[in-house]
Amino acid sequence: MKSDRAHLNCGTTIPVLGFGSYSYPIDLKATELAIHMALEVGYRHFDTAKVYGSEPVVGRALTVAMDEGVVEREDIFLTSKLWGSDHHDPVSALKQTLRNLGMEYVDMYLVHWPVKLKPGANDTVPKEEEFEPELDMEATWRGMERCFDSGLCRGIGVSNFSSKKIERLLDFASVPPAVNQVEMHPMWRQRKLREVCGENKIHVSAYSPLGGPGNAWGSFAVVDSPIIQSIALKHNATPAQVALQWGVSKGSSVIAKSFRKDRMEENMGALNLRLDDRDLLNIEELEERKILRGDVYVNQTTSPFKTLEELWDDEI
Repeated sequence: MKSDRAHLNCGTTIPVLGFGSYSYPIDLKATELAIHMALEVGYRHFDTAKVYGSEPVVGRALTVAMDEGVVEREDIFLTSKLWGSDHHDPVSALKQTLRNLGMEYVDMYLVHWPVKLKPGANDTVPKEEEFEPELDMEATWRGMERCFDSGLCRGIGVSNFSSKKIERLLDFASVPPAVNQVEMHPMWRQRKLREVCGENKIHVSAYSPLGGPGNAWGSFAVVDSPIIQSIALKHNATPAQVALQWGVSKGSSVIAKSFRKDRMEENMGALNLRLDDRDLLNIEELEERKILRGDVYVNQTTSPFKTLEELWDDEI
């Protein structure tokens, strides 16, 4: 499985196929069982976040597997994320995440959104009065660097950052972000962002690499695309495998979420697929549309972002 890893600028490697633990409404028992199944299938990269509410069950499932000798801690790549209400103190937030997980460190700690909220604002959809008027990313990033320097995480990064926000961050960062986790799939290809991140040795990790089918906010447009389906037919593969391999072929890791073992195995099979130049050219022809747009972080009164174009710096 070592060949199915990408190198990060912080000196570690990340498995290119990740397992996402977000679900709504959250089913803790199903999540825990799914982690055990995913380990059995061969997943070693697990993605969680404070706001998902899944940290304790992810940590418990991994700890049980380690105690039973199924897997060693060094073989696991574990990501969690700093929520907007914790920007004032990332070190304390990460220590709480580690207590939730029952772990001594995480492999990657990401700033979840470029949005700062008031302490205690812990819902995925913030209320208008819960926004802080300024992000102050310099202060937040200093806290993230302290997390890294103290060994609480093996790498730090960001999520949902535009090219412009990445470039601004690099202007003052002592430790550059190792990862930018963003929505990316054949119908939202992130060409400009991939170029900017590539030039700065920042790994792009793709969430919703299938377009989020099965989620309330998601879409079946990717897996139902006639082009994706025809490529799948040509390779005796599935549309999901085509979409995942497309992301991997671009040098990204892809974080897929399924709690069904047959789907987990199907997703893992994407690593055996090879797309040819014609396939990649056909995918480039697909119309693009971002699915998770972040509307809840935009408002006219209290958010620093008055429009979606401001939130994404016109990359939408």
